[in-house]
Amino acid sequence: MQPETPRALGYRMPAEWNEHAATWIAWPHNTADWPGKFQPIPWVYAEIVRHLSRVEDLHILVNDAPSEQRATTILRRGGANLARVHFHPWRTNRIWMRDSGPIFIKDASGALAITNWKFNGWGKQEDPAKHREDDRIPCHVAELYAMRQWKPETELEGGFEHRIVLEGGSIDTNGAGVLLTTEECLLSDVQQRNAGVSREQLEAAFNQYLGIDQVIWLNRGCAGDDTHGHVDDITRFVGKDTIATCVEQNIHDENHLPLAENLDRLRSSRRLDGQPFKIVQLPMPSPVLFDGKRLPASYANFYIANGLVLVPTFNDANDRHALNLLANCFPTRDIVGINCSDFIWGLGGLHCMTQQEPA
Repeated sequence: MQPETPRALGYRMPAEWNEHAATWIAWPHNTADWPGKFQPIPWVYAEIVRHLSRVEDLHILVNDAPSEQRATTILRRGGANLARVHFHPWRTNRIWMRDSGPIFIKDASGALAITNWKFNGWGKQEDPAKHREDDRIPCHVAELYAMRQWKPETELEGGFEHRIVLEGGSIDTNGAGVLLTTEECLLSDVQQRNAGVSREQLEAAFNQYLGIDQVIWLNRGCAGDDTHGHVDDITRFVGKDTIATCVEQNIHDENHLPLAENLDRLRSSRRLDGQPFKIVQLPMPSPVLFDGKRLPASYANFYIANGLVLVPTFNDANDRHALNLLANCFPTRDIVGINCSDFIWGLGGLHCMTQQEPA
């Protein structure tokens, strides 16, 4: 451990619903992310940016000047407020800023810093060149702002220092010391992120680098999730003491049992003061299939912005139920559905593509 950790200096990861200075995204360019279906994706982005640029600034990563010009044209035609859009010519491999971008932390005075966790392409043991540019993003942001950053480490057996791998989509916090994650993502030897690192070591890292006092471990994520169990597809904090979690009523669906077990774990969990959490049960959409493949379609992959919540929708009968439930959770914010029927073919959603910068 570095001698002076964020915890020792009073830093903590804020909740997503706290005020933002901006949202960070990367402009889509990798056609392999949406094979055979890339054409509509920039226009989905334009719709997302149109809504977000009403309420906060956008930092958009582009690979080069021609990419910026194309993005500007699309955003202008899509009605975005370009005065709030800031482009950065930093190359990316993929566009999932939730997982490769910086995780900001904040101290009591309001000062920001960055935790720069290692990104290794979701533990898939691929050629490092496939995620090398994405792994550099937190350093780019830290240099842009001249902001302090930490690269979390832990000690392996034998005394070797190990830089911890963590994606933002694998965790969710209430900003008050409690964090949600899954065993499938962080403790499994499938798509293993941190070989030789124990549950206790991860909890200690969350404590020291994110200000976390309690970790709630769920079991598994949803069907179709190629990250192997990201929590932002199934269960999210919607308030300091309130958790929204997905349930599948169809007992024949492969999501039914895993989501029911997670619900049971949440009901058994207790807040730091010993009281139970309030649990909101979100439905799942009917299975979304494309090219014979089940996709990780979920209403839990929403993004909370200033005065706004963007919620993925799927032309499904449960869309309105999910929107109404989230409207009850966020009564002071506009709840806006974004059709992700095409977007989800990239195996990620609205939360996966965004990373908030606290105010």
